[in-house]
Amino acid sequence: MDSDMQNIRTMFISDVHLGTPDCQAKLLSEALTQLAPKKLYLVGDIIDLAAMRKKAILPQDQQLLIGQFWQMAKDGCEIIYIPGNHDAPMRKICGLKLGKLQIRRKAIHKTRDGRRFLVSHGDEFDGHVRIHPLMLLLGDQGHQLLLWLNRSYNKLRQWLNMPYRSLAAMIKQRFSTAQRYIEHFQQAACTEASRQSLDGYIGGHIHQAGFTHLKGALYCNDGDWVEHCTALVETESGKLQLLEWPTMKVVTEPSPPLRLSGELAHT
Repeated sequence: MDSDMQNIRTMFISDVHLGTPDCQAKLLSEALTQLAPKKLYLVGDIIDLAAMRKKAILPQDQQLLIGQFWQMAKDGCEIIYIPGNHDAPMRKICGLKLGKLQIRRKAIHKTRDGRRFLVSHGDEFDGHVRIHPLMLLLGDQGHQLLLWLNRSYNKLRQWLNMPYRSLAAMIKQRFSTAQRYIEHFQQAACTEASRQSLDGYIGGHIHQAGFTHLKGALYCNDGDWVEHCTALVETESGKLQLLEWPTMKVVTEPSPPLRLSGELAHT
């Protein structure tokens, strides 16, 4: 791991989906313990209240993770919880502060090097993503199947004493509809960041971690903790990096496009 990663200023995680069998609580707990961020953004869908209405699943590792969040706040870690669409009822108490924990609808995060990023879950951009409603329905049903396959696949890997690996990620990368959805989502997020004269956007929602430069803004998605197990972190120098767990793979934010004659150069 990059030596700069040993001192994390800020960590962004989303789509943990506590209360479901797909939540990778143990892996996230390990990441939080090792990285020990000074500031933590919980960027939506942390607790899957929508799924828990049908069937609540909260095994010991998930209960311990909730306790870990509280302990981190008690120990001085500033935690900003931005509810998503799966924990939308929490939006009714936005503005609430409990010690170092606060619940907010969205936030502006300023990095060590002075850049400002809009932080939100991302479901507010769903209306801007032009995908046929039937495809969205099929996509939702297909996603549930992918999660089941991913869970079964990793139970087998665990039995064989092999590390976690995202089968769902490998499958989704092969579908063009999913890729088009991601591209439209990125464009909508960066348009909003540019409209607010910000340097970029940080969010989750679509379970696809990544960086890209669009419309003069840096798009950052922190991924999820049901399929990919990824987090976005800011180091003490202000550098943004994506970390995949447990492989410890690190992806550093790309350099901005060169400006030629006042215009962005497309590469």
